[in-house]
Formats: sequence, C-alpha cells, structure tokens
Amino acid sequence: MLSVVIPAYNEAGSIGRAAECIGRVLRDAEIPYELIFVDDGSSDGSWDEITQTAEQDSAVRGVGFSRNFGKEAAIFAGMEAAGGACCAVMDCDLQHPPEKLPEMYALWRQGWEVVNGVKSDRGRESSLHGFAARTFYKIMGKAVRIDMSRASDFKLMDRRVVDTLLGLSERKTFFRALTAWVGFKTAEVEFSVAERTAGETHWSTMSLIRYAVSNIASYSSAPMQIVTVLGVVTLLLSLVLGVQTLVNWASGGAADGFTTVIILMLLIGSVLMISLGIIGYYISQIFIEVKGRPRYLVAKVCGKERGGQA
Repeated sequence: MLSVVIPAYNEAGSIGRAAECIGRVLRDAEIPYELIFVDDGSSDGSWDEITQTAEQDSAVRGVGFSRNFGKEAAIFAGMEAAGGACCAVMDCDLQHPPEKLPEMYALWRQGWEVVNGVKSDRGRESSLHGFAARTFYKIMGKAVRIDMSRASDFKLMDRRVVDTLLGLSERKTFFRALTAWVGFKTAEVEFSVAERTAGETHWSTMSLIRYAVSNIASYSSAPMQIVTVLGVVTLLLSLVLGVQTLVNWASGGAADGFTTVIILMLLIGSVLMISLGIIGYYISQIFIEVKGRPRYLVAKVCGKERGGQA
C-alpha cells in the first residue's frame, strides 16, 4: 500500500480537491493507497474539511496538531502515521502533480528506495524569490554534498527509509536534506510546478528567510566558519594599518590616527556583533535540542487505519 502524506496549513479550499485528484489517479493506476492529511494548526476550517472528506472517503485519514508546528513537523507526523510499505509526500495545493505518483510507485517496485521529484522548472515566481531560492539551495547543496538546485518535498520513500528518518533524534529537521543525507538507492522523476488550484501561497519573503536560516543552521555549520573568516580579514586589515602607522612614525610624519581609529572601532565592533549573533543563534538551536521536546503535539485524528504494509 502507498501512503500519501499531505501537510495542510490553511488549505481548506484545496483539501477536497486534492483528495479527489490524488485518489482518482491512484485508483486508475490500481495502486492501493491511503491519504493522510496533516493539519498544521490551521485557522481557516481545514480540519473540518479533512474530517468531512474522511467521512466521505474511507481512504482518507487526518492528523491535527494542537498548534502550528511547521511543515517539517507535519511531514514527520504524517510519516509516523503512515501504514504503507512505501510513503509519498506532496503538497496539498497540487503544485506537485499527482499524475507522477504511478511513475514513482513503479520505480519503487523496481527496487529504488527513494524516488525524488525534481523540478524541471520553478513555475511562476519573482526574480528576487528565484535568486534567494537558488542561493539557499547552493548553500545547502554544499552542506550535503548533493545538488539540491531542483530539490522539492515531493518524494516517494520505501518503508526502510521512512523508519530511518523517524529514528533520527534531532528536533529541528530539514526533510529535503535529510532524505539526501540518509542515502539509499535513489532515482529521480522530473515534474513541472503547477499553478495553485485554490488560495494563495502562505510563504512570505520573511517567512522564507526564516525558513532558510533555520534549516541552514540546523543542518550546516558553515555560518560558524564566517566568524573565523571575518576574524582573519579584520586581523589582516589591522596588520596593514599597523604597518602603515609604524612607517609614518619612523619617517617622522604626523599620524592622523583619529579617522583610522574610528573606522577600526566601527569595523571591529560590527564583526564582533555579527559573530556574536551567529554564535548566539547556534546556541539557541542547541538549547532547543537539549530540552528534548517533541517535534509536534497531536490533538486529534480522524479516519480509519487501513490494513498493513501491503
């Protein structure tokens, strides 16, 4: 059986359509399936839509959080609830085309343990958003040593991969990077990003920046190296200015040092504040991890579990 995990945050207008479209594709392909919608603390009636859809369709199940915990937590909650021998993750807005699921399922049947949906294009987006996304994935790609320029959350995984991911103890997770990090036998399926079927994106520029910073810090120590680089650059600049001051002193020239001192103080102060900010952010991540709180809290469930890992 194929379990399809569908995170949903304020997607009341998309849930019924997503269940219908995904279900039709999988039934036509004669693939046994279950759909697991995870309500990530929505405030627009998404849970009511999930429960209503589950009453109408026995293949639909719902998991509801006590509050908003984020998409990464919703993905992991869905995988934990999944009962299939393989598990797919896709967006509720159908920007991940359900028509690709039979192709991904067929590759899994052939022995591939992770089938990644990779973007053949990024769809319609602003130039600023596109630049920011490319920069983010370039950084993350270097961290995991895998090309993530076309990465997405649209994936199909074998049960062994799902259990491995669920066994990781870290609280701050980045699903796309972790599926690359765990390895296993991997194949790719290209897809074009479709237009949203309903509603508007919930990702503002600031939320994307916070998402990027959080994931980079949780997965890579590269920003910590920036502190070292800034320190070396400041040291070299100080040495150059120091040599210049000594040369002026030895030649009897008056050292006009006030401007230089002010510039150096501003430069060093800025470097120190940036360095403390980076270190402080990593300490806050450590603080979150050592508390050991769960990734999410489930407040409600609906629908009936389907049998086994067929």
